Amino acid sequence: MTVRKTYKLYIGGAFPRSESGRTYLVDGDNAALASRKDARDAVVAARKAQSKWAGATAYNRGQVLYRIAEMIEARRAEFEALGVSTAELDATIDRWVWYAGWSDKIAQVAGNANPVAGPFFNLSAPEPTGVVAVTAPASLLGLASVIAPAIVTGNTVVVITPAAQIAITLAEALATSDVPAGVVNVLTGHSAEVAPWLASHDDVNALDLTGLDDTDLATDLERSASGTLKRVIRPAAGVPDFTADPGVRPMTALLETKTVWHPKGF
Repeated sequence: MTVRKTYKLYIGGAFPRSESGRTYLVDGDNAALASRKDARDAVVAARKAQSKWAGATAYNRGQVLYRIAEMIEARRAEFEALGVSTAELDATIDRWVWYAGWSDKIAQVAGNANPVAGPFFNLSAPEPTGVVAVTAPASLLGLASVIAPAIVTGNTVVVITPAAQIAITLAEALATSDVPAGVVNVLTGHSAEVAPWLASHDDVNALDLTGLDDTDLATDLERSASGTLKRVIRPAAGVPDFTADPGVRPMTALLETKTVWHPKGF
């Protein structure tokens, strides 16, 4: 007897069904259709995990990302069965390893010792923005390209994507790696239905619209986000090329800068 898989949500390290009980079909498979309540639960889980994740050492976060790459490598057959090409799998694994290597280097790039006129040290140090809501691309490489830069710098994420099969298979890799519960939360369903609640949520600090191809919806979400002064990453014009070198911008876009003054010479 063949047991068919149901693709559930990924919230707080667990795989619950949608509280609404709704599902939708993705290439013949049932997937949970996330609701407003699921989005709120995911934000609670992300907020609970954020301070501890941000407080981990940069080296530790890099090791966790490297472990994610290992788990994706171990699940090649599962991703290939979902139609992910060998080239995309290789690029995805490379992308996770690449960001893992940046974990203990981005502070040196984004931070600085500033020259001041006086007997003081003046240091600028990057800090994570907090909880980031992400409208994610449908591809595996696209998911890696929006999740990895957010979490390597100490943020936690709530991801909304229609690509349930690939996203939840990725979530299963995350769940069996060293990623703490709540650092990554995946909601499957429709961005137009769930994203407005994330955009206006008081406990979401930033909004990444990279995977959104509806410009009118992106404008509405940005308008909603302005009510709580969220940082917003707007989608690029045209089709994003996730195979290109991303540079440091995806990481620095989700960092805040703390400036510290300290007297010297006394």
